[in-house]
Amino acid sequence: MEARGIHHLGVAVEDLDAALEAYARLFGAELEHRETVEDQGVEAAAVLVGDGRVELLAALAEDTPVGRFLSKRGPGMHHVAYEVADLDATLGELAREGAELIDAEPRPGLFGLEVAFIHPDSAHGVLSEVVARG
Repeated sequence: MEARGIHHLGVAVEDLDAALEAYARLFGAELEHRETVEDQGVEAAAVLVGDGRVELLAALAEDTPVGRFLSKRGPGMHHVAYEVADLDATLGELAREGAELIDAEPRPGLFGLEVAFIHPDSAHGVLSEVVARG
């Protein structure tokens, strides 16, 4: 897989408004986009920090992926997202290389992206996401 670069770092938070305020105050983060995605059970905000992007994720309920993450591990680093040119080709390449795919097919993600996740066991304990513009 050849990534164009890191698209964003995903951070699970308990209070999205408090996290937005803290990132703005501490790091000069500027809100790029905020969205609630009911089917993923998350409210997310993308913030720009210099040339980088952080995706702050708040669970809508405890029985969602981010809700379970927060219950088990507490707030903190959730995933790293890598931008790729062709998501379908990337998933095929990752599968051939032996990566355990959580999403074998791309699905709609936040902010108009197509996304797919790779199991943390394939990336030394880090949940990884590959993203491409939809």
